Amino acid sequence: MRAVITRVLSASVTIDGVKTSEIDKGFLVLLGVRTTDTQEQAKKIADKICGLRVFEDENGKMNISPKDAGAKLLIVSQFTLYADCSSRRPGFTDAARPEISKPLYELVVSECKGRGFEVQTGEFGADMKVESINDGPVTIVLDI
Repeated sequence: MRAVITRVLSASVTIDGVKTSEIDKGFLVLLGVRTTDTQEQAKKIADKICGLRVFEDENGKMNISPKDAGAKLLIVSQFTLYADCSSRRPGFTDAARPEISKPLYELVVSECKGRGFEVQTGEFGADMKVESINDGPVTIVLDI
């Protein structure tokens, strides 16, 4: 699994001109699922997302967890994170098909909620417009 995590002041998803999800301070998580990913990896990446200490403490050091910072999560499925760009036209054979990726995406969302986070989501498979105001900017890539 791959997650691109951006610390944001705000983020939202709009589908067909309607804003469907929105958070203020927290993480915008773009989540990609690979063909070989498992439930164990989904749980592990959720744990990493929820424990990533990238909020600043009183000394300006990235030392505060998202939970302690009162962060919210906006998790958006993004199969293009597994694009093969060895040619000019990306291929997506490493990205899991929906019958594999959707349950694993939903498991990550469920795991994060189970850790006490307010979690908003995109709509799996939809054409989404994602907006965010990056904070820092701080962007972390996790590969599990």
